[in-house]
Amino acid sequence: MKKFVLFALLFSLSFSSFAQEDLFGKNTASTVAPRKGWIIAVNGDFDIPAADMAKRFGLGYRVGPSFFYKTTSNWVFGAKGDFMLGNQVKQDSLLINVKDQTGGFINTSGERVGVPLLERGYMVGLQVGKIWNLSDKIKDNGILFLTSVGFMQHKIKIWNKDNSVAQLNGDYVKGYDRLTNGMYVEEYVCYNYFAKRGAINFHIGLDVTAGFTQGRRDYLYDVMRPDNQNRLDIIFGVRGGWYIPIFKRKSEEIIFE
Repeated sequence: MKKFVLFALLFSLSFSSFAQEDLFGKNTASTVAPRKGWIIAVNGDFDIPAADMAKRFGLGYRVGPSFFYKTTSNWVFGAKGDFMLGNQVKQDSLLINVKDQTGGFINTSGERVGVPLLERGYMVGLQVGKIWNLSDKIKDNGILFLTSVGFMQHKIKIWNKDNSVAQLNGDYVKGYDRLTNGMYVEEYVCYNYFAKRGAINFHIGLDVTAGFTQGRRDYLYDVMRPDNQNRLDIIFGVRGGWYIPIFKRKSEEIIFE
């Protein structure tokens, strides 16, 4: 979460420094026609889970890159990847058969130790979308509607430091981690901005992800049953990111914005 807050702070400082000059068309002498080229993005997402996802995890966040091509008609095509991170785990029955009477864990030396539980996962997918222009000065800017389809996986990361709790060593931990994966669909709506020239290139908006997933462990030790149930994992997100566009002029000369 600290990384997300830092990202937002840096974004705000940079935005306030340059927005007055370029963002609203001030000091812009001519219209910039829609440009084409490759675009690299670094993205961050603050996540609010719903449906089955909310039964297992609390608030989390995603970070990751995307890479896509933009046409002169403002269509975009590409791919993305996100790492799913969080430290709020709600699985009540988890490790109940490993804990002692006080709810702690006894290591191999007979000492009571803590075992942190974390949310970990990833998403990879293909993207297609279109920018609806709102600017008379820079035709690349406007509202971006972006659809992603791909594969998602998440689990509960059980941090057994130094493998000190014998019941959680090796393959035993797989009987507790709730490994889950499947296909997902994501819709993202954002304001999309490319500077006429300079480093202020960004997007910020809202997304919703629906994961059609299934538990993938043959047996769960704490509840003594297979984990093969179908799930609907919903995530609502506030997303933002920084662009590195590599546009081409009519002469096909490559320009790093």
